[in-house]
Amino acid sequence: MDDVVDGWNTALLKLQIAAENPGIPKPKISSCLPSPCVCFKQVSLRHDIALQIKDIKKQLNAIANERNQFNFVSSSTIQQPRRRITSSVIDVSQFCGRDADINIIIGKLLGGSCQESSSLYIVSIVGMGGIGKTTLAQLAYNHEKVKSYFHERMWVCVSDPFDPMRISRAILEALQKESSGFHDLEAVQQKICTLIADKKFLLVLDDVWTENYELWEQVESSLKGGAPGSRILVTTRNENVSTMMGTTYKVPLGELSKEQCRSLFSNIAFYGRSREKVEELENIGRKIADECRGLPLAAKVLGSLMRLKDNKEDWESILNNEIWQLDVIEKHLSPPLLLSYYDLYPAVKRCFSYCAVFPKDQIISKDRLIKLWMANSYLNSRESIEMEKTGGDYFEDLVSRSLFQDFRRDDEGNIISCKMHDTVHDLAQYLTKNECFILEIDDEKEVRMASSFQKARHATLISAGRVGFPSTIHNLKYLHTLLAAHLVNSFTPQPPPNLFKHLVCLRALDLSGSVFLGELLRNLGKSIHLRYLNLSNNKWLTELPETICDLYNLQTLDVFGCSLLEKLPQGMRKLINLRHLELYGSEVSELPKGIGRLTSLRTLTGFRIIGVCKIGELKNSNSLRGGLVISGIANVKDAEEAGEAELKNKKHLHHLELSRFGWLASAASKGVVEALQPHQNLKSLKISYYRAATEFPSWIAASSLAQLKKLEIVYCAQVTCLPPLGELPLLESLIIEHMKRLKYVGGEFLGSTTAFPKLKHLSFKHMFEWEKWEVKGEVEERRSVMPYLHSLTTYNCPRLESLPERLLQIASLQELNISGSPTLQDRYHEETGEDWSKISHIQRVLAGDEEFYYDSRRLRVVSM
Repeated sequence: MDDVVDGWNTALLKLQIAAENPGIPKPKISSCLPSPCVCFKQVSLRHDIALQIKDIKKQLNAIANERNQFNFVSSSTIQQPRRRITSSVIDVSQFCGRDADINIIIGKLLGGSCQESSSLYIVSIVGMGGIGKTTLAQLAYNHEKVKSYFHERMWVCVSDPFDPMRISRAILEALQKESSGFHDLEAVQQKICTLIADKKFLLVLDDVWTENYELWEQVESSLKGGAPGSRILVTTRNENVSTMMGTTYKVPLGELSKEQCRSLFSNIAFYGRSREKVEELENIGRKIADECRGLPLAAKVLGSLMRLKDNKEDWESILNNEIWQLDVIEKHLSPPLLLSYYDLYPAVKRCFSYCAVFPKDQIISKDRLIKLWMANSYLNSRESIEMEKTGGDYFEDLVSRSLFQDFRRDDEGNIISCKMHDTVHDLAQYLTKNECFILEIDDEKEVRMASSFQKARHATLISAGRVGFPSTIHNLKYLHTLLAAHLVNSFTPQPPPNLFKHLVCLRALDLSGSVFLGELLRNLGKSIHLRYLNLSNNKWLTELPETICDLYNLQTLDVFGCSLLEKLPQGMRKLINLRHLELYGSEVSELPKGIGRLTSLRTLTGFRIIGVCKIGELKNSNSLRGGLVISGIANVKDAEEAGEAELKNKKHLHHLELSRFGWLASAASKGVVEALQPHQNLKSLKISYYRAATEFPSWIAASSLAQLKKLEIVYCAQVTCLPPLGELPLLESLIIEHMKRLKYVGGEFLGSTTAFPKLKHLSFKHMFEWEKWEVKGEVEERRSVMPYLHSLTTYNCPRLESLPERLLQIASLQELNISGSPTLQDRYHEETGEDWSKISHIQRVLAGDEEFYYDSRRLRVVSM
């Protein structure tokens, strides 16, 4: 049977290759009449394909007949586990760790704010399966202070599905302490309202899964009649659930510390053993406990397993096993995690399982992960929804269910990277044990690979020495993803140039950090299914071969940090499916002609106007997202040419830098700048080397940049005054540097409305001619100026005489940096400065080589 299926797979693969290869690349036609020879070849090719299709149908019919003949039924090797039923009963002696968490929870149950509010006070415990949510809820529920504080306590195991009638009846039965004879939801809830009226109650809803507010509303409505101080304690794996229920306070649960995990394991594993036996097994026990990676359920399961084993050899055997390969782990630990998996939508399940391709404890870039999902066609969304948006939604779904952790975020709080808990990673590997592999390549595996991993779909190769690419990699003919970062270097043998000849299914290839790839890349053009190609941080890559342009399905080309790469292939215009072109950190100075044809581009980090690359190439790139640096603006001849870029239509572009303007101020150069007005959705703008005019463009105003949060103005040599930047309503960060001719800043800087209503960080640096800064006058006295300012910097402003007293009085100002500004340093010096008293309340002051910290008790001076 397997041979038949393998034969079908092989035939289908041949059919796919035969059908797609003839059209790539397409030869130039020199005559309008096709050659008879070409026609006969096409007819012959189609005939062969028809025969192959007929053969495949026969094989499929044979499989169907055999299925009926032998009464085969569909089955799955992974059964969906039953959801466990919980209760409030707990053996407190088994509890270990989480003291801080339980104190917080009890504190929120017994006190806190909003006691008199008419809305429900809900405390949610959120964390991954097996992290200890139910245990904490049980401890809180049974705490003596909690028992005496509440008139009524009810425990309901909600689980899934969320049935309002079942849950309401469970609440009623807990209140009545007997079975309910009601079968109507209205009658049940009326009775609940009567029983909790004017009573402080605690209701625990354990293991809530639903995100459907309409279902929760049916239960919630009957719980609002309790006395002030009533509480609802919820446990859930899903942050979206806690948000939907209107949580007042959320308790996110992370891993146990190493010592807590060891203690929990030891309490169970060493129970009833003699001191001598404990001393004999203690060191091994610590190592076994460390394998639990802070997951309480794993510590309990392994502790219970080791409790039954007395021999040191048995303990060492368990220690040397992969944790997920143990039957007891699969039986007891996998069900809680599998429940989270089975609650995912099918498309999200596939995306989660794919994460098994990453090594344990690896930092996973969100952006890279979504692009890999795209490359494997996991994000086939509707035409009106971007694949990247769908991928972002899937990622957030996995985050909300605690399947990712250890997040790094950008300045706006968006997640940029994460990790997977080792046990969650084990689950992903368990689900994809025949598809995803992480291979540490050594000489032995060089031999084994041919037979062990032939059906792998996704693989990460890690060199365990100086081995490099295994010579048998061509056997992985079904491979879709190959992540081989840093595998090729000056110490490893060079891979054969036809390495990827047999990897005809390859969709994603990561060779980042590798070197000497020239010949290998020249032979990559036949990998026509390739959608993701990462060559970033290749310090020796000087050029990309033209054959790269034959990868017509390519979605992502990443040459970030390729510091010797100066140009791209001339045929780039053929990559019509390219969505992400990462050039930052490379030396690509000129984009090839026709780059404007790549209308699918979402990411283009740099665009230099030089040679054949005109700014008009950006005209149809209205799908651009993220950030874009446009340099060489001096080469734009007039406003008409600048207007061809149509920056005003690029509504998804949130970060823009305009750089390298001409030296000569003229009407033409001013017109160029005015024509480069961006879309009003812009959030961050940097203008650098602006030397073509004495004033800034008129579109730097509230009416044009209402969403702007960050503004940088650097090296603007001809400008003599600042525009009314204070009118920008959402501006949070303003940086102004190297304005050689600026001497005075006054009321014009603040504008005519509330000045800088959201500004938090203001920085002036290297302003060598700046002398006066004033915030005064009747208008300024009547309005608010920078009410949320947190930090103020005037670094290396040698002629600046003083700082506006109005700004120094802002209550939120916490940091002041006047380093490199000698006049200011003298004026505000702690001992000799005439105006020290005006800044003495500021918490942190940097002045030259000294840093001052002030609080209500004392002043400390610390050398920098």
